[in-house]
Amino acid sequence: MNTYNINKGIGRTIEFRGLKAQYLFIFAGGLLGILILVMILYMAGTSSYICLFLGAGGSSLLVWQTFSLNRKYGEHGLMKIGAKKRHPRYIICRKPVPRYLRSAAKSSIV
Repeated sequence: MNTYNINKGIGRTIEFRGLKAQYLFIFAGGLLGILILVMILYMAGTSSYICLFLGAGGSSLLVWQTFSLNRKYGEHGLMKIGAKKRHPRYIICRKPVPRYLRSAAKSSIV
């Protein structure tokens, strides 16, 4: 008889060493971008010390910023901040107040 393992992580967010959800993708994409930048600079003839400094400095800054954002905002924090920026702070009402209070008379066609 076959035995099957049950996946108990269904519906959970992706997590890798404390990074959750979108922070993991920001982290991976940032490291890939820094790698490509360093490779292009090296192939263009930039000094290898400058390439090493930019690669190490950029990746350490990326790691620090990603983990601090993850700690500060949590799993859905960046999405909440983005949604908050799209909503207006207040609603502008330029029509006179009596116009809002007046009820519209419906004409009945018989």
